[in-house]
Amino acid sequence: SNLNLYLAHNNKQAEEMCDTLISQYKTTEGITEQLKADNQMEWVHRMNNIRHRATEIINHELIYA
Repeated sequence: SNLNLYLAHNNKQAEEMCDTLISQYKTTEGITEQLKADNQMEWVHRMNNIRHRATEIINHELIYA
């Protein structure tokens, strides 16, 4: 149905946007595999923060807009 196609398209768009945002934030904030190896808890904390921010942006721009 048209609704399923619409939802699948939006989901794909949201996933791509999320991947892009996470990658950009990781680069900008210097979150590396070395940090993950040296201080896993700090890496997890910072990655969770990035995922939360990316989700908020996606929700605002794609879902609630």
